[in-house]
Amino acid sequence: MRRRLIRIALILLFFPPLAAAVAGWLVGPAFLHPIRRELTLDLIHEADVSFAVTGSTREDFDVRAPDGVLLRGWKVRAKNPNGSWVLLFHGVADNRIGVIGQSEFLLRAGYSVVMMDARAHGASGGTIATYGWLERNDTRAIIDDLVRSEVGRYADEQLRSGKWILVPAEDSDLQKPVHPPVPLPGAPLHIFALGESMGAGIALQSAAADPRIEAVVAEASFANLREGTYDYAGLRKSPWLGKTLFAPFTWTLLYRDEKLAGFPVAEVSPQKAVAARAFPVLLICDEKDVALPCRHTEMIYGAARGPKQLWVVPGAFHTAAYGFFPEEFRRRVLAFFAENSSRAH
Repeated sequence: MRRRLIRIALILLFFPPLAAAVAGWLVGPAFLHPIRRELTLDLIHEADVSFAVTGSTREDFDVRAPDGVLLRGWKVRAKNPNGSWVLLFHGVADNRIGVIGQSEFLLRAGYSVVMMDARAHGASGGTIATYGWLERNDTRAIIDDLVRSEVGRYADEQLRSGKWILVPAEDSDLQKPVHPPVPLPGAPLHIFALGESMGAGIALQSAAADPRIEAVVAEASFANLREGTYDYAGLRKSPWLGKTLFAPFTWTLLYRDEKLAGFPVAEVSPQKAVAARAFPVLLICDEKDVALPCRHTEMIYGAARGPKQLWVVPGAFHTAAYGFFPEEFRRRVLAFFAENSSRAH
């Protein structure tokens, strides 16, 4: 009887960690290959209705990432543009339509927006999602093309209006170097970013990698990949369960993903990003969030070196701040961007 009890106790002690390790190994590939939400004609119509309400105009915006992946999205120009642009980043297993609500009030306020499908999401190419490791380079390419296209658009307008004229090369003094003004005419006056969940993490890591992003609004970001998987391992009930009894789930999942994808999971960290570069952040966490609880945002807030604000949204679930308190959300975001728009370029 005693041996039987010991055997049962050992099974109860070792089976959960072993099962967790196996589950982490099996789930690993799905973590890299999130469900792809297709950009359907109905979703595009939904977006166009929203843009029509604000009097905005959209154009297709395709960007080639540094590794050759084709990223697809839209540039949406405000009816009365203030010269600043906001890059919008959606969450995992979503597409650009996921941030249509945020785009609407930004466009009304004069901010033009860039809405892209992240790699391995929506209509964009790419076989895996890396939660910021490759996406931060994607953002740099997006900004490059945004600046290039806006400068080109401005030049075309000046030429058509007759304000600029083309001077043949033989008539110009080739000995005198041309020093264009900085920023170039037509370039975005300010570039900001706003993201939710995975998109928030990408926005923060992108801002650390590219100083052209002047300020970031991030709702429900993960602090780092390891910390995020603790919540999933803990069945979204207790991260301590994920850090103890079910910790092997995290270990095997991250180990397998690192081997499959070839990127260092420890470096995928919004928390490290805000410590690496001191840029202004408005961090939003949802009080009832069980997917990425407020401790993630609080960890990021504690590490941030730049001007920082923290808003804990009462009663809100994951990425639901705008749905719960739309007027307060708009007020805080617009005030944050206005404050950072007043800074010297």
